[in-house]
Amino acid sequence: MLALKNILYIAILLSIPSAVLAQPYYIRGKVQDEKGNLLQNVTILQSSTGYKYYSGNTGSFGITTTKKIDTFNFSFSGYITQKLVVNATDFINVQLKIDKASSTLHGYNLSSFTKNLQREVQEQWFVGDETYASTIENRFVNAASYPVTSLKLNVDRASYSNIRRFLNMNSEVPADAVRIEEMLNYFNFKYSEPKNHKTFEIQTTLTACPWNSTNQLLFAKITSKKINLDTLPPTHLVFLIDVSGSMDMPNRLPILKAGFNALVNNLRAKDSVSLVVYGGTVGVLLNAVSGVNKDSIFKVIDALEPGGSTPGESGIKLAYSVAKAHFIKGGNNRVILATDGDFNVGLKSEDELAQLVSKQKESGIYLTCLGVGMGNYKDSKIQVLAQKGNGNFAYIDSYAEAEKVLLKEFMQTLYTVADDVHLDVHLNPALIKDYRIIGFDNKVGAIRDSLAVIEGGEIGPAYSLLVAFEIVPAVENVEKVKSQSPLQPCTFNLTYTETATKRKCSLAETPDIRYQKFESTDSMYRFASAVILFGSLLRDSEFTKSVSWNTALELAMQSVDMTNASQKELLGLIQEAKKIYSKRKRHS
Repeated sequence: MLALKNILYIAILLSIPSAVLAQPYYIRGKVQDEKGNLLQNVTILQSSTGYKYYSGNTGSFGITTTKKIDTFNFSFSGYITQKLVVNATDFINVQLKIDKASSTLHGYNLSSFTKNLQREVQEQWFVGDETYASTIENRFVNAASYPVTSLKLNVDRASYSNIRRFLNMNSEVPADAVRIEEMLNYFNFKYSEPKNHKTFEIQTTLTACPWNSTNQLLFAKITSKKINLDTLPPTHLVFLIDVSGSMDMPNRLPILKAGFNALVNNLRAKDSVSLVVYGGTVGVLLNAVSGVNKDSIFKVIDALEPGGSTPGESGIKLAYSVAKAHFIKGGNNRVILATDGDFNVGLKSEDELAQLVSKQKESGIYLTCLGVGMGNYKDSKIQVLAQKGNGNFAYIDSYAEAEKVLLKEFMQTLYTVADDVHLDVHLNPALIKDYRIIGFDNKVGAIRDSLAVIEGGEIGPAYSLLVAFEIVPAVENVEKVKSQSPLQPCTFNLTYTETATKRKCSLAETPDIRYQKFESTDSMYRFASAVILFGSLLRDSEFTKSVSWNTALELAMQSVDMTNASQKELLGLIQEAKKIYSKRKRHS
């Protein structure tokens, strides 16, 4: 009988999962950089399980595991990944070193810069309440203490398309993918040509903030001049197309082929195209073929087939070599890189790649980057390459988007009217107590890097950009603001270099503005507010935590131009996001 009991006991033990019987261990530690600064949101990958953990707001971490000894990888943007064998009985002190090659590529340039605002103050913004993002949402700052702020302006608009891709996959959107300034750029709001043949014009609106009734929104609409394609100097374009194996998907190479064919339809006889590919091979398939020979160009594009690895460095070097060989003095010289961003290059090569792109922009060769099918937006290097290369970046997720970027917005994508564009804004503390820049968020690495600077961007013709501030009015002047009397809440100074003449220019304005009730404001500003709220909810902004998805949907429905396909599409995206994020809240 005793033997039978022992056998039953052994059988019961064998039937219990080993994870239940295994002794639990608790691995504790902290992560810091070489200067002793504690690092929050470091990714900690457990090798035995594949699970990911993150360091907390004091750089500390605690992980429950069934293994006394295990291997972990510690990785953080801008730092060298460290692999450690960890013993659960020890407290783990992890020190990550700056990745100098990566920091060269990843830029650590600022999107916005507020004069005299110390980096130590900004670092407090991502202690405790920030999600696992490598970009930090701008907070409110005091206008009396910090009245001057600067913004980098460009027409990058990839964020909106990337958000659409995630939502169409019924997936939540990573916070890093949400860049509100790029979402606003996507819509080219009610373009009107600047008066008196000026390169730029600034129009300003002050209205109520729909998600915080005590605050207001200050909009600056900046429009660029038109240019006549027929009178433009000749263009040489180098199509640099990734044909590696990873491009062998319906939403990658086929879409790009259709987009490039659409672009070719706009070329003139005095324009020329070269085509460089990289994949199983790196080579030149077209060498400065005139735009009049469209059928010859179509034939080569249509014949492209994917396969092989991704030697991105070699492809980019060859493309710039071709661009330099056929450089048109006084013309439009541009490389168009189209890829899913999967570059197989080492750290040294990344450093050289960044230097190469930066160097070539000084010679007048621009870079447009087109992203397709990227699985991890925040790790993509191509947006940074566009910034380093005097260029712009768009994400293409459909044939319609390819047509929009390369056919309908042909001029804005491939030509510029101004380089190194900055907007300096001086906020009037007599009317504004506090303000925050909406969008233009900086990367964690840029805030921590004392050498990070703000560089100007590039703007194409016939474009309309919106810049927005949420402001807290000075208490003693709230009624004055709403009295309809002219106000001067800010001064703008737009500085830029004219592309055609290389002349440095500036546009300084202190506009008279009358406060408008939100419901009386032009529909484009009300729709822009819906876009801002949409982006804020996606990234779980601390400034819209009490606002519902229904509010964003109602705001969009009341202001949408139903004849505008892009605006109409936003309604569907908000509805899809509402379903996805409401489900998350119910399960939490």
